[in-house]
Amino acid sequence: MAARVRILIFGFVLLLMLSGISRLNGGDKVSKENANKSIPANIADAFGPPAEYEKNYGGYSSPLLFGDGKEVKTVEDWKRRREEIRKFWEDNLGLWPPLLKKPDVEELEKTKRDNFLQHRVRIEIAPGKQTVEGYLLIPEDKGPLPAVVVVFYDAKTAVGLGKENLDFGYQLARRGFVVLSIGTPDFCRLRPNYKPLCESSGEAALQPLSALAYAAANCHTVLAGLPEVDSERIGIMGHSYGGKWAMFGSCFYEKFACAVWIDPGIVFDENRPNVNYWEPWYLGWESGKQRKSGVPSKDKPRTGAYKKLFEGGHDLHEVHALMAPRPFLVSGGSEDMVERWKALNHTIAVNDILGHKNRVAMTNRKGHTPTPESNSQIYNFFEHFLKSN
Repeated sequence: MAARVRILIFGFVLLLMLSGISRLNGGDKVSKENANKSIPANIADAFGPPAEYEKNYGGYSSPLLFGDGKEVKTVEDWKRRREEIRKFWEDNLGLWPPLLKKPDVEELEKTKRDNFLQHRVRIEIAPGKQTVEGYLLIPEDKGPLPAVVVVFYDAKTAVGLGKENLDFGYQLARRGFVVLSIGTPDFCRLRPNYKPLCESSGEAALQPLSALAYAAANCHTVLAGLPEVDSERIGIMGHSYGGKWAMFGSCFYEKFACAVWIDPGIVFDENRPNVNYWEPWYLGWESGKQRKSGVPSKDKPRTGAYKKLFEGGHDLHEVHALMAPRPFLVSGGSEDMVERWKALNHTIAVNDILGHKNRVAMTNRKGHTPTPESNSQIYNFFEHFLKSN
C-alpha cells in the first residue's frame, strides 16, 4: 500500500513538472498542431543562419548568463533568468499599468469586402478610457479562427487603403485570419506633447515604445474576447516603426503566440540612422529634455532609457530572448541584413536549452520596403504557426 502511494505521489509530481515545462516550452495549441507540419518551401531555409554565421554570437553578452555570472543550464534556470531579464528591462522602460480586463470596443462603420467584413472601430487601450481607432476584419469562415494584430503609423494602410505591399491585414483576412489593425495612440504622439502613461500615478513614466507594447497587449485581449477568434492563436506584426512596436509587444506580452518584425532594426546600431531607438519617440524620452533628432553625437547626446541601456552594454538581443520558445520571423531589409544572425543566434541558444528547433527565422531583401516575395514568406509563416492542420 505504501509503495503504491509513493508511486501515485511520484506520478503526480512528475505530471506537474512536465506541465510546467510544457508551458515554458510553448506547450500550447500552436506548438502541438504545428510540430509535424512541413515548413513552407519559401521559408524553409530561413530558420537558421548561413554557414558563415552559425554559432557566431558577435560581441553581444549572452542572455544565458545570470547577472552574477552563473550560467543557465536547465529549463528551470532559464525560467529564473528570463524573469531577471524582464525585470531589468521593465525597471528601465517603466512598469505597465494593469492590463484592461475587458476593453471597450465601439463599432463606427461596417463594410463588406471580399470574403470578410470590415469593421471600423474605436478600441479602449489604456486606463482613463483612452482609445484608438482601427479596423477589425472578420472572415466569413467558420471559427474559431487565428488572428493577427497589425500595428503601424496608421490603421488604414494595413487594410489596403494605403501604399502597395503594406496591405498585410487585408491579405491575411483574405486567407482566413481575423485582423485588428491600429495606428499610433494619442498618448504616444510627441506632438504637441508626449503624455506618458503612469507618470501622474506616481509610477515611472513608460518609454513610448513600451507604452505601444502595452497598447498591443490590450489589443490581444480584444481579439481573445471575440467568439470568432481562437485565443491561443493570436500573432502580431508590423513594418519599420510598426516592426519595433510588434517586437516589443510580442516580447513583453507572452500571450502572443508568434510574431513577424519587418525590418525594424532588431538591435541598437548607431552606424545606421534609421535604427533610431535613441529618439524620444522610442526609448530616448526623458522628462524635461528634448534632444536634437539624429544619431547620437557630442551635440546630440543620448537621453532617457536608451542612454542607460546602451552605455551599460545592453542590447535588444536580450529582449528577443523573451520570445523563446515562441516563434518569430525577422523579415529583414536594408536595416536588418544577414549579419543580424549574430544577435539572433542567442535566442536560438535559449531554444536549444528549451528543446525547440525552428523557432527563429530571418529572410533578407535589399530594400526597406516589403516586396511581394517577402510578404508571401510572412503569410506562409503565419499560416504555418497559427493555422490548424
